[in-house]
Amino acid sequence: MKVKDCMRKDVTYLMPNSTIEECAKLMSSKHIGCIPVCDETKKVVGIVTDRDVILRSIACDKDVKNTPLSDIMSTNVFFCSENDEVNNAQSTMSSEQIRRLPVVNENNQIVGIITLGNLCANQYVNTDAVGDTIENICSCNRKNAE
Repeated sequence: MKVKDCMRKDVTYLMPNSTIEECAKLMSSKHIGCIPVCDETKKVVGIVTDRDVILRSIACDKDVKNTPLSDIMSTNVFFCSENDEVNNAQSTMSSEQIRRLPVVNENNQIVGIITLGNLCANQYVNTDAVGDTIENICSCNRKNAE
């Protein structure tokens, strides 16, 4: 199965100069836990999670109304192609211990996002492989532990 058959296509994204407040309000209204950050050509340049909003802004006393996302976003973003096989996306999620992957087209422009939830909800995805992915992401041997 291809990623494009499993991903969420109506992806919400923001620009690097958007504020933390805009991001948090958008996350709240859309009930999502991360937002890709894209440049004017829709190329992914970063990602912000709800955890980033807490740990990199609120906990650091940043002015959420005026601080741009570029100050708190992760720039080492892993992503996959819409034409990749789902098991390749799962492999990246598992090895990098991440729960969400932006999906890009052949021009490296964002076209969707694939999450653990998408994998779990799809009846055609191997449930054992999803279980292994979740186990690796949540492992106590976290490579990105803080």
